[in-house]
Amino acid sequence: MSTEEENKATFRRYIEEVWNKTNLELADEIFDRYLSHQPDGPTLERGPEDVKRFVSEFRSAFPDFRISIDDQIAEGDKVMVHATIRGTHEGEFRGMSPTGKHIEERGFSVFRFSEEGKVVESWDSYYSQLGLMRQSIEQELRLARSIQQAFLPKEVPTLEGWQISPLYQPAREVGGDFYDFHLLSGGRLGLVVGDATGKGVPAALVMSTTCGMLRAVSQASDSSSPGEMLRRVNEALVPSIPSNMFVTCFYAILDPTSGSLSYANAGHDVPYLHRSGVAEELRARGMPLGLMPGMEYEEQEIVLDAGEAALFYSDGLVEAHHPNGEMFGFPRLQTLVSKHAQKESLEEALLEELYSFVGDGWKQEDDITLLTLRRSRIRSWTSENSYSTQSGE
Repeated sequence: MSTEEENKATFRRYIEEVWNKTNLELADEIFDRYLSHQPDGPTLERGPEDVKRFVSEFRSAFPDFRISIDDQIAEGDKVMVHATIRGTHEGEFRGMSPTGKHIEERGFSVFRFSEEGKVVESWDSYYSQLGLMRQSIEQELRLARSIQQAFLPKEVPTLEGWQISPLYQPAREVGGDFYDFHLLSGGRLGLVVGDATGKGVPAALVMSTTCGMLRAVSQASDSSSPGEMLRRVNEALVPSIPSNMFVTCFYAILDPTSGSLSYANAGHDVPYLHRSGVAEELRARGMPLGLMPGMEYEEQEIVLDAGEAALFYSDGLVEAHHPNGEMFGFPRLQTLVSKHAQKESLEEALLEELYSFVGDGWKQEDDITLLTLRRSRIRSWTSENSYSTQSGE
C-alpha cells in the first residue's frame, strides 16, 4: 500500500473510530503535536489530548453526532476529505445551552501527515452552523434581557420611616425573575417578587405578561386584599401562557403608617421576617399562577415594628451550588438572615456569603433577586442632647 493510501486509511479510522465510535485513545496513534487552522482564522497548536477533549465535549452536546465520508483525495503528504456532519444539539457546548436544533453541514477537512504517518497540521471548514446558532442564541439573550429590563421598576418608592432595597443580578442565560411596586390608595404600597419558569425569551415573555397583569389589576381594583390580587391575575394568566409554564409570586401590601403587612403567596419561596434576632418564615398557602383556574390564596398579616425587616427573594440564591454539588439551601439562608439582618445592606451581605460558598470559577445558574423591606429605628432625643435609636415603638 502506498503512503497516500495509508494516510487515507488513517483519516478514515479517525472519523469512524474516534468520532463515530468515540474510541478516543486512538487519537494518541494518529496525532502528534500539530497546527490546527481554525475556520474563523486563528492557528492553534494542539495535541492528542486536545482532540480527545474536543470530541468528548462535542459528543456530549450532540449525542447522535455522526460524520459520513463523501469523498477522499490524497496528494503528497496531504489528504482532503469531503464529508457531511449531522447531529442534534441536546447538551451544553462551550457556553451554548441546548437548543434541540439539528445540524447538517457538508464541508471538508485536510490533514498533513509526517513521514511517520502522524497528523502534524489540519484545516477544516465545518461548524459554520454552530457559529450561526451561537449568534442566534446571543440575539435571543439580548432580546430576553431587554424585555426583562423594560418591566423592572426604574425607581424605588420613598416612604418616610421605611427602607426598601432591591437587588437584581441576572444570570447570563436570562431567567424569569421580577419584582415591582404598586402605589395604592391611602398611601399603601404593593410589593411583588416573582419568577416565571424557564429561561430566555419564553420566560421573559411570561414574566412581562404577569407584570402587566399585576399592574393592571392593582390599578383597576386598588384592592386591599393580596389574595384577591393573585386570584384575579391567576384567572387572567391561565389562558394566556403556555400550558407547560407557570409563575411563582409573593404579593404584599404595606400600610406604612401602621406597619401592617398583609400578604399572599402563589407558590413562591417563603420570605423571612427578622424579629428579635430570629428569622421567622412568612408562610401562606397558594398554587403558582397560570397552572389552573379557580384557585384561592390564603392571606396572612403581620405588623413590622421599628428595626424589623422582611426579606423577599428568588430561588437563584438558594439553588446555587458548591463545586461538590451541595446547594446553598433554605436553612443556610435563614441562618444568615438572622446573622446579617441588622447590617446596612442585607442584600450585599448575603451575596458575599454566596460568593464565599460557591468559590472561584462559579457560573451563576439563575437570576438572583433580593428585596428587603425594613422599618427604620425610632430616633429619640436623650438628656445628653444627642440622638439614640430604639428597637420598638
